[in-house]
Amino acid sequence: MQRAITRIAFEIVEKNKGIDNLALIGIQRRGVFMANRLRDKLTATEGKEIPVGILDIAFYRDDLSMRADMPIINGTSIDFMVIDKKIILVDDVLFTGRTARAAIEAVMEMGRASKIELAVMVDRGHRELPIRADYVGKNIPTSRSEIVHVCFDELDGINEVSLEKITTENESN
Repeated sequence: MQRAITRIAFEIVEKNKGIDNLALIGIQRRGVFMANRLRDKLTATEGKEIPVGILDIAFYRDDLSMRADMPIINGTSIDFMVIDKKIILVDDVLFTGRTARAAIEAVMEMGRASKIELAVMVDRGHRELPIRADYVGKNIPTSRSEIVHVCFDELDGINEVSLEKITTENESN
């Protein structure tokens, strides 16, 4: 994971010609931990601080009305203006693209950023929307019967990426 964070940080610096006018926004929950690690690596590399925000996309989901349960709200905390900033949304896994779409919509409601990019630890495929990540730690082709788990020490007590096969009741009998 650390090599992937380092590589993504260097790609961000190269593509943006430095980190001036750049801000990271971590998508709740695990995207926040990745955003903080990227910030630390970018600060160490470039010698400048960059702002990091936290975004909860619960109310921007396109399946909100179809969910029987109430969404879990983790909170948004963005204490900088997004107007004219280069924003990099950060998440752990890119799957259908719906979370990224919701995050883009939320940022656009805050103002017009000069650019919005996406950084993810894992791209697992299966897109339902025309969304792609600008920065990817690892591409892991999966089936729909698999789940990708990205664990961060700060939340899970371990740093790892794992793949879990979902078994249906028919398969286990």
